[in-house]
Amino acid sequence: MRTALALLLLLAIAAVPGALLPQRPTQPFEVSSWIEQNPTLGRFYDSIGFFDVYSAPWFAAIYLLLFISLIGCIVPRTRVYLRALRARPPRTPRNLGRLPAAATATADEAVADVLERARVELRRQRFRVDVREDSVAAERGYLREAGNLVFHLSLVVLLVGLAWGALAGYRANVVVPVGQGFANTITSYDDITSGGRFDPESLAPFALTVDRFTAEFETGPVQQGAARVFEADLTVTEEPGAAPYPFRLEVNKPLAVGGTDVHLIQHGYAPRVTVTDGDGNTSFSGVVPFLPQDGNFTSAGAIKAWDSRPEQLAFQGFFLPTAVVDEQGPRSVFPDAFEPQLFLNAWYGPPREENGVPENVYSLDVTGLTQITSADGDPFRIRLEPGQTVELPDGRGSITMDGWERWVKLQISRTPGLGLTLGAVVAAVTGLCLSLFVRPRRIWVRARREDGRTLVEVGGLDRADARTGLDEQVDELAGTLGTREDEASRQAQGAGRGTTGDESSPRRAEEHDGGRDDGGERD
Repeated sequence: MRTALALLLLLAIAAVPGALLPQRPTQPFEVSSWIEQNPTLGRFYDSIGFFDVYSAPWFAAIYLLLFISLIGCIVPRTRVYLRALRARPPRTPRNLGRLPAAATATADEAVADVLERARVELRRQRFRVDVREDSVAAERGYLREAGNLVFHLSLVVLLVGLAWGALAGYRANVVVPVGQGFANTITSYDDITSGGRFDPESLAPFALTVDRFTAEFETGPVQQGAARVFEADLTVTEEPGAAPYPFRLEVNKPLAVGGTDVHLIQHGYAPRVTVTDGDGNTSFSGVVPFLPQDGNFTSAGAIKAWDSRPEQLAFQGFFLPTAVVDEQGPRSVFPDAFEPQLFLNAWYGPPREENGVPENVYSLDVTGLTQITSADGDPFRIRLEPGQTVELPDGRGSITMDGWERWVKLQISRTPGLGLTLGAVVAAVTGLCLSLFVRPRRIWVRARREDGRTLVEVGGLDRADARTGLDEQVDELAGTLGTREDEASRQAQGAGRGTTGDESSPRRAEEHDGGRDDGGERD
């Protein structure tokens, strides 16, 4: 158990980098930016797996050791528990008065009748009862240890469910401009992270089209620019030949198709541009997604017209949805597109053959390219509004901003074993509640004849730390089986004095005794 607790603490500590640092499976661009800003520390963190904590070998090692340790806790405790279930309640102690809670009473019935009444009463209170010659032994609270075992077993099942989901599941991202579609094939993803047992053939064969995306922001003086509404209207086809149906995708309302979940996780702007090369041909025309860089959606991106002739053309810069140019330079002052403008720098270079090496569509590698400059030698800066065209120097072509669209970033994921994991969590909470609130308790009753009457002794013991209610239960059981000795003594004293004063009347004596008991428990 100590080993398991130490490993749980170690697992929690090992997960801290995953909470503080961006993780490559979900935030690949943030990871690249972090490494660029902190090259030395970033490369060190990357080498030890801090940017992919939950797939790192050292994290998996702690995970497996915890799994083995939990099994080592469960197996021996289960054997002990099963033996306890088959065993009789423990024998009655020789001196019940030394127990934490004890009471005595007298009865006129025979010993056998008193013990039978004790058996019936304890069974009514859900004790497991064992009647012996002159005593009754009772025990309850077996569910406490059962709760402990259920809790630990649920942790094992939880680890199995998480491992199953990590090995056979996947998580992928794709950027889809409004008006365009997406088919759920592995080649359609922008990036994907999957487990070692992931099978691409198991992908659900659905397709969707992003018909419209609605984004609303606060325009008032309070919380200006805060997000209010993000909604994407989709047309979904679950399988080839099936009838399409509409679906409104929201941030916390994913689309579920064949065990695959589609979440809306990000959105942004995609300017629509047309590039004409030096030969007068259209070398590129379409929408280009730009990535937001701040809360006002200042968005960075690159436009690559590699089919331009006689020279290749490429552009890099910013799309500003509400553009302002002041002493701070071009910047966006509001996330909605009230004054959209495109600010670019341009490069050119000799044509090159396609080499099949993938590259980042949001940034430009200027290796082998020359920046286009103006007549004074400064970089040629392009500022475009929707519908505006700018000619490049030296007849190298032109670029036109035809307009802009919104794009949405969808996360497509499948996590098998999620039901198993959820069931394990529910079972773990149930077991924990049983182990916290069930009090294992033992009560013994002994009866013997003495001076013509039956003397009844009752003793109780809590096997947990808390003794709440034990004294009261023992006293109540003693009073049920006979007349408490302290009550009989007070009644006799009151009868001898022949007075009905407050302290000598039976009713007042009971109230006074109850107050003393309450005070004793408060102490």
